[in-house]
Amino acid sequence: MSQTVLSVEDLVVEYPVPTGVFRAVDSVSFSVDRGATVAIVGESGCGKSTIAKSIVRLLTPTSGRIVVDGTDIAQLSEKALRPFRSRVQMVFQDPYGSLDPHLTAVDIVGEPLRLQGVRDKRKRAEKAAELMDRVGLPTTALHRRPAEFSGGQRQRIGIARALASGPEILVCDEATSALDVSVQAQVLDLLREIQHDTGLTYVFISHNLGVVREISETVAVMSKGKVVESGSTADVLAHPREPYTQALRAAALDPTSMVGIKPRRITSKRPAAPQPAGAAS
Repeated sequence: MSQTVLSVEDLVVEYPVPTGVFRAVDSVSFSVDRGATVAIVGESGCGKSTIAKSIVRLLTPTSGRIVVDGTDIAQLSEKALRPFRSRVQMVFQDPYGSLDPHLTAVDIVGEPLRLQGVRDKRKRAEKAAELMDRVGLPTTALHRRPAEFSGGQRQRIGIARALASGPEILVCDEATSALDVSVQAQVLDLLREIQHDTGLTYVFISHNLGVVREISETVAVMSKGKVVESGSTADVLAHPREPYTQALRAAALDPTSMVGIKPRRITSKRPAAPQPAGAAS
């Protein structure tokens, strides 16, 4: 029997601007069952990353509810939020900017454990080594700094750090967008494997329909701060109802597999390349 672990209800997030306020997220609602993945997809600036930051409470929503296992965390004070910090973690888009360049991998992964009260440095190092192994990095990498890793390896460190506190919900904010295609596939495989083994719940933020198709069961399509279409990922991508979703699908490299060559109806509309002056017509 499915159980809803996260429910976002009528979420509104506004930012102050010189002329008043800008509504980045406008009455967004969705939910996700324990052990499942919901994807939030849309173009840059549509509000999806603002939703991600709201769920992990890096910012406080203007209004609405964010219910985690029956508790609304949307307006909780920092002190009241502390028990939920370990339960809802985030993997950030930039696998380098999200890691402290001065710390070694063992210290980065072990930091959440220290905050949870694990004072024994040796125990933190042992747990960090276990997590590094879990995400496919050798123990020889424990004492290297972020600059000594590739982009994909840095993202694996970010995932290990997020797992260190034993979360129930993992929010992945464009977690593969900065990676090469082959590395994206490896990280997606890793996330699926971790979910299978641990029962983690994912909120996956992306603009890439191919990634969304691979990782999620349900999807919410956003435009200008609003959800314009939602449902099972297979149905929404195969038979989009809204013009905006149809445009996103058409802009994918291949609307059936989301990889490969752009569809002919798009490439055929490209303007012809200008010919040099004097060239024969």
